[in-house]
Order: sequence, then C-alpha cells, then structure tokens
Amino acid sequence: MEKRVLKQILLEQREEINRIFQERIIKREIISKTGELFTGNLIKVITGVRRCGKSVLVHLLLKNKNYGYINLDDERLIGTKPGDLNALFETVKEINPALKYIFLDEAQNAAGWELFVNRLKRLGYNIFITGSNSRLLSRELATHLTGRHIAAELFPFSFREFVEYKNKKYKTEDAFIAEKRGEIKNLFAEYVKFGGFPEVIKLKNGRAKEKYLRDLYGQIIVKDVLSRFSIKYVKVLKEMAFYLLSNFSSRMSYNRMKNIFDIRSVHTVKNYVSYLEESCIFNQLNVFSFKVKNQMMQPKKIYVVDTGFINAVASQFSPNYGKIMENIVLTELLRNKDSEEIFFYSDSQGKEVDFVIKKGTKVEKLIQGCFDIEDVNTRNREIRSTIMASQKLKCGNILVLTDDYENEEIVKWQNIERKFKFLPLWKWLLFGPSGGSVK
Repeated sequence: MEKRVLKQILLEQREEINRIFQERIIKREIISKTGELFTGNLIKVITGVRRCGKSVLVHLLLKNKNYGYINLDDERLIGTKPGDLNALFETVKEINPALKYIFLDEAQNAAGWELFVNRLKRLGYNIFITGSNSRLLSRELATHLTGRHIAAELFPFSFREFVEYKNKKYKTEDAFIAEKRGEIKNLFAEYVKFGGFPEVIKLKNGRAKEKYLRDLYGQIIVKDVLSRFSIKYVKVLKEMAFYLLSNFSSRMSYNRMKNIFDIRSVHTVKNYVSYLEESCIFNQLNVFSFKVKNQMMQPKKIYVVDTGFINAVASQFSPNYGKIMENIVLTELLRNKDSEEIFFYSDSQGKEVDFVIKKGTKVEKLIQGCFDIEDVNTRNREIRSTIMASQKLKCGNILVLTDDYENEEIVKWQNIERKFKFLPLWKWLLFGPSGGSVK
C-alpha cells in the first residue's frame, strides 16, 4: 500500500480518538484491580469480546501520553502483512516523530504482528495491544513474547460500571431505603435484559438495543470465528453457536452435540466450541474434582459473556430466570478473577453447587444461586446440596445469592451445621462480597 494512503488512514484513525473523548467515558474497574498491568515497560495485552470497550480503555490510559495509534480492525487494512506493519510504523513515526508509546488495536488481524511487536519492544517502545481472540493472542505471545508481556481480559460493563454510566451513585445504606432500593432494582432489571455493552447502554430504545446486540453477535461469528478459522461446515457452526446460546448455564456434552448436528467426529465439535470460546463470546466451566483427568472427562457448563445476547438473539419465550442470574454470577467471578480457579460442583447423586472457588489446593468458597427461595422445596434442595458439598470439600464459607432475601443463618441438616450468608444478587454486584450490612 502506498505511503500516502497509509498516512491518510492513520490520520483519520487519529481523528477517531478526538471523537472518543467528546463522549462520556467512565474509568473501568480493571484499572484499579490490575494496576500493575498499565505501568512499567512490559507489553500490555488486553483481550475481550468485540465492542466491550478495549480500545476506549487504552485511549483513556494513554490520554496524556505521546502515542501512535494503529487500528488493524479498519477494513482498509484487511490483509496486512509483516512488511505492511513496518510501513505503518514508519508512517506513524512520520506523523508523530516523538512518540514513546504505540497502541496496536485488534493486533491479531495482521499476520506476523507478534514479531513486529517484539522488534518494537527491543527498540524501547512502550506497547499496548488489544485483541478479540484470546487463545490466538495467548499462543503467539507465549511463543514469541514469553516473559515480556502482561495480559488482562476486559468484559462488558459490570453492574457497578453500568450504574455509574447512568450517573447514579449509591451507598450501602441506600439499599435499605425503599425508594432507592426500588431504583436500584429497576436498573438491575434493565442490566439483566440488555447487558453491559457500552454502546447498548447509550441507546434509548429497547428495539434499537436488541438490533445492536443481534448485529454484534453476527459480527463476532463472522469476523472472529468464520473468517479466522477454516470452517468446513459453516451452517453447522452457526447452528451450534445458537444452540449454546440457547442452553446457557447448562451442561454441554460434545457427544450429544455430535449427534444433534450429525457430525462424524467429536473432534470437530470440540474445535468448533473452542473457536467460539476463543472469540470471547462463550465461557466453559469444568466440574470440580481433585483429579484433573476427571475434570476433563466430565461434561462442562457453558455460559454467555453478556446476558444481552441471550435476550436479543436466543429470544426465549420463557427464559429461566435462575439460569440468567447464574450466568451473571459467573461473568462477575471471571471479571474479578485473580489467581483462584472457578468450578461447578456435582456429585454422583446429582446434587449441585453453582460455583466452587479454589485457591491453590484449598476450596475457599461455595456460591449457590437460589432465586426462588420462598419456595420451600427449592430452598431445601439448594441448602442440602450446598451442605453436602461443604462437608465433602471441607469448606464452611458459603454464600447463597437470592433475588431479594438477605440474612445470615445457621442451618442444620443430618447433624451437620453450617453458617449461610444469604444476599440479593444485585447487592453483591453493586456493593461487593459483603453487600453492605445485613438487615
């Protein structure tokens, strides 16, 4: 591509930055939670689902710094090759000779980007990278940039960020004031229905929100899966993605999917699910076991990165409220994940606990969702499953997330006593693990 054309593209991309800062931007929680990511000379890598705010986050971090910007998701730069990357760098330097930082947006769209970045690092530049394909980036980084990068994953807005973007501020005591409590719960209902993608929150009309989500879902399938991998059965992959989206918060069996979609090889099913997960639209969870082999052999549970996709694309007439809440919990746990591991628990009798939080060799917490706690049978079933799991896993730290019930209780079953903390999900999301004071 001619230098003149490259310069025009990069100058137009720089103008996009000015438009970004004309809009309202909130400071993302990841900045305070992963502060070390954004300091020092290591290459900073931020992955996440398309349109979750990665680019805006980096522009915000570099706002007062002298940096060059190359957006490789620009359709005019499709097919960028290693030689083109060098020409882009030369052009960025021509536009801004004194730059010290370089931001490479959607790096995985250019062949050989990791070698290019490695060279820039050796030249002393401070580099930020974003990407919408987590595994592709991690493989290349592990191969060429071992020890020279640090990575974090960004998700759509958390409920706290959603509330902040709505220009609302709440203290823990507000949860006990009827008017404020009702206001928070209304915001939560909107968050559950439409999710936390920044552009969706800006839209005022429900139909416009749903259309945006459907279009975004389609872009992810086409741009981040079909165009990136050699997919032999395109129609099957699209149907499989819809199947997973419609069966969120549920167990997923590769063999069952092989039969449903009439695919000869389980290996093909595993590959297709892996490609969808790499696009950051789905997350898989292993069953808890002290033996890694057992974890790998058992069916996994599948979750969606944002509940807006569930409501806009899957369009279920009678959505399972409990499963939607469970999906929200998993995304929040992943959003705040540090060194701990997250599993679900299931025993031979079919008793389940939604989430097992393990750190090192120790199970630190059990989290159970019980969103119909007024139903005695449901309450008893969830409590018994959790008590049995707590005894087997030697963990007494139990949190039960509810629709609106809050309390701390000592619960006894079959001569086993455990302390349960019941907390509304919206309070847990807004105020953190403590949820404020218990009534």
